[in-house]
Amino acid sequence: MKKLYFMALAALLAGPLFAQKNWIVLFDGSSTNALRGYKMDTFPEGVWTVKNGSLIAVPKTKNVDMVSKERFKDFELEYEWAVDTAANSGVFFHVQEKKAMESGNGNSPNWLENFEIQILDDKYFNDTAAIRSAGSLYDLIVPKNKTLKPIGQFNQARLIHKDGHVEHWLNGKKVLEFQIGSPEMKAILAKSKFKNNPNYHTDTEGHLMFQHHGQRAYYRNIRVRRL
Repeated sequence: MKKLYFMALAALLAGPLFAQKNWIVLFDGSSTNALRGYKMDTFPEGVWTVKNGSLIAVPKTKNVDMVSKERFKDFELEYEWAVDTAANSGVFFHVQEKKAMESGNGNSPNWLENFEIQILDDKYFNDTAAIRSAGSLYDLIVPKNKTLKPIGQFNQARLIHKDGHVEHWLNGKKVLEFQIGSPEMKAILAKSKFKNNPNYHTDTEGHLMFQHHGQRAYYRNIRVRRL
């Protein structure tokens, strides 16, 4: 009887309820306490808003990206996203807060500095190249085995980084993976528009970032755990 009790206890500790204690909730549908605006101490009211359980990038406002208050090195990030027609956004990691772009729109320069997991309306956005499509490693790796939800419906995503190995999962399917600093990745970067930036994604820890691209994008159920 005692053996069965300890077996049941071990199963409980290994189960999903216990595992949830390892997760850091960045957005639960209401609280934004774990997030702030890029290079800001506070939440960018009016630029991002919370409605019906979603964190929403508001169009026709000053673009301010959203960052996690905490910094992460090795991690597993889960989130859900949706876009309006012709909308664009993206998820970044290992982000450093640097000087805003010269355009003065408040947005960060991180799309020039860091790997971006693209979020997009593949059908109606003005650039439909596969290498810049939803689920891609922006302008570097085309996603494979991708299945998207219709516009306005939420897609489930997982982004994993462990010792330089990156995986992106979209709606239950792994759509890309790569090793930072590998010969294959160096060859891809050497042929890309980032080739003249020797410091491209050389930081190994930093903030998670959700891009405000000027169109309406939705995020919900955002959580992360360190690996």
